[in-house]
Amino acid sequence: MESKELQFKTNLNCGGCVSKVSADLDGMDGICEWNVDTSNADKILTVKSEGVSEEEIIEIIKKKGFNAATYSA
Repeated sequence: MESKELQFKTNLNCGGCVSKVSADLDGMDGICEWNVDTSNADKILTVKSEGVSEEEIIEIIKKKGFNAATYSA
């Protein structure tokens, strides 16, 4: 399966916010690697994915009470 890099604009403002979604992102099959750039004004979540859709990742973030939308630079 092809690996894709997906990016999302979020409202994950700090390490505490990131920690609330980390277990779900770490535990999801198909996510190879991820990180959040909290220093960026758009709080960009970058996900290296193998088979996980953008919608699935957005749903994980929303279930934890945060916002996420597809981002293109």
